[in-house]
Amino acid sequence: MSRSVDLASILAQLDPAADLAHRHLWLIGLLDWVRGKRDSVPGAIGRLQLFLDAVEARPEAQAKLQAWWAMLVDTVDITTLLADFGFAPRTALASEVAERLRNKLLPASPETIDASELFMLALPGGFDAQWVAALEEAQLARLVHLLAPTDTGGASRWQKALLDAITYCAGQILSTGFAPELRLRMSEVARESQPFHALIHDVESLRVEVLHGLRTPERLDAAVQRLRERLEACRAAAATVYTHFEENGISVGLVFRLRQLRERILRVRQLLDCLLSPQPALTAAKLMANLVLVGQERRSLRALFASNSSLLAAKVAERSAETGEHYITRTGAEYRSMVKKAAGGGALMAFTTLAKFGLYALALSAFWGGFWAGVNYATTFVLIQLLHLTVATKQPAMTAPAMAAKLKELGASDAIESFVDEITHLVRSQVAAVLGNVLVVFPAVLALALLITQTTGAPAITEKQAEHVFESLHLLGPSLFFAAFTGVLLFLSSIIAGWTENWFVLHRLDSAMHYNPRITRFLGQARAARWARFLRENLSGFAANISLGFMLGLVPAIAGFFGLGLDVRHVTLSTGQIGAACAALGMAVLHMQAFWWAVAAIPLIGALNVTVSFYLAFSLALRAQSVSGVDRSRIYAAIRRRLGSAPLSFFAPGRGRTATVH
Repeated sequence: MSRSVDLASILAQLDPAADLAHRHLWLIGLLDWVRGKRDSVPGAIGRLQLFLDAVEARPEAQAKLQAWWAMLVDTVDITTLLADFGFAPRTALASEVAERLRNKLLPASPETIDASELFMLALPGGFDAQWVAALEEAQLARLVHLLAPTDTGGASRWQKALLDAITYCAGQILSTGFAPELRLRMSEVARESQPFHALIHDVESLRVEVLHGLRTPERLDAAVQRLRERLEACRAAAATVYTHFEENGISVGLVFRLRQLRERILRVRQLLDCLLSPQPALTAAKLMANLVLVGQERRSLRALFASNSSLLAAKVAERSAETGEHYITRTGAEYRSMVKKAAGGGALMAFTTLAKFGLYALALSAFWGGFWAGVNYATTFVLIQLLHLTVATKQPAMTAPAMAAKLKELGASDAIESFVDEITHLVRSQVAAVLGNVLVVFPAVLALALLITQTTGAPAITEKQAEHVFESLHLLGPSLFFAAFTGVLLFLSSIIAGWTENWFVLHRLDSAMHYNPRITRFLGQARAARWARFLRENLSGFAANISLGFMLGLVPAIAGFFGLGLDVRHVTLSTGQIGAACAALGMAVLHMQAFWWAVAAIPLIGALNVTVSFYLAFSLALRAQSVSGVDRSRIYAAIRRRLGSAPLSFFAPGRGRTATVH
């Protein structure tokens, strides 16, 4: 039914004897006419007023409307709408994602007895919530009178629907509260108080008091109060699971179930308000308006992931922050130690660079070339971790959450200056690490390549490969874009690291490895304890290093399969490649413009690797830490003042200012 159809045509098309689909299509068309262009709430209410006036002026239309309404309420069960609309049919995040995708991609049919499906077709947008909520009591009373003027049991029918919906919700709350994965994570006090056990009994007591003809207000009020207290006790018991998450890791699936439980409890409270309201029509309209908004969120995948992954993001950021503290140098001794660790990392990366060229010589297919390149990178990164060395570009994604955690302390008087201190510590730590990597990897690769040439009589790489290195790293080419893309991969590796550690802790695998009888029989108790402690301390680093290595190797191959032309530019590896190219071309390289263009690109590649990964991690950490209202202009002004007064503090530890460990 198009919006151009007038009210007379709508009334003429009303046919209570029509089939199910056309009866529902009439309702959808009527509401489409009421909302109009969706730009004016008074306009929508005015059109509804016109509809009421027209039906009241036509007795035959009023009789047809009442017959249509009787068919609707007998065919479609409103209880399912009140109890289940907006909730996942199954208590699993994956099934809910599939359900929302189905709702987004597949059209719905009006030929349905599911009140929720009909509701979403009839009132699909946020504008519907606005005009429904704006309806006045007098208009609603007229509408109720037109639909069922002689139905003395109308209020009772509505009350029974509300009570049934409360019972359905209570059953879902009970099943979730008794689920082992939640019950075992509740606090001991919450489990002993058994708040869920008597929930159904309290709901049935309320039903008796509402439907009993001789009830007294005092008994009804007491039943309602008991149910409200029971719901609050259930909510409080479920909330204790979050404390367990803080100590033992987070599961997105469990967070999803807890949020569903909380929303169910809120729905029961809303239904209770409707049941007890002295203005049932008005509260029913408010409930319907709220359900319209629920329906909008029900279709949103973004809202689903945002609401259920926020705690996981917080835990991932928190675990990265713990790791990131080790990468921030605050004293001269720590600064020199960072340079030494970075130099060691650069030396190992020299072997990785030459191994990469060796893989090129094997002429493997795109996938296997990328796979073995990933093995090459991952092996080196893990070895650097085990030797307690460092790769500069891995630090920013780990240090950003540590920095974001400091923003919680901005209420103190000297918080801004302390935060700027942390910024200077972080920047010069990055400078030390990048310089340590770059200044060692170049001569190390050069020396190794020359050694290979002297030993084998053949250059480590051909002149054609050397020229390709300079061409691929040209400043005016796509290298800077690829460097920024590499920063995204560096950030993703930190997310994988935090998620893996959270998963390890959530499933208590360190405890299982320490005490499991089969493991202790195989390894021995002492060795099992050492392995458990070793994995607990190093698993995050292993996950970051292995995932980063394989992303650097495989992502270009996979992107090439889809014709995307993406590549990676890692500052340490790129510098090593220049060293290998110089060894192949000799001193003549100094007269090549391509060489100098490639050298000029190195600082920018390093800067983009660092800043992109730091920015993404910092943004995630800010959201995860719920940091808001920060006066960033004050921070920026303080940083500018520090740059003006002590610019060298961003590059080397100074003597005039005492470093403070936060």
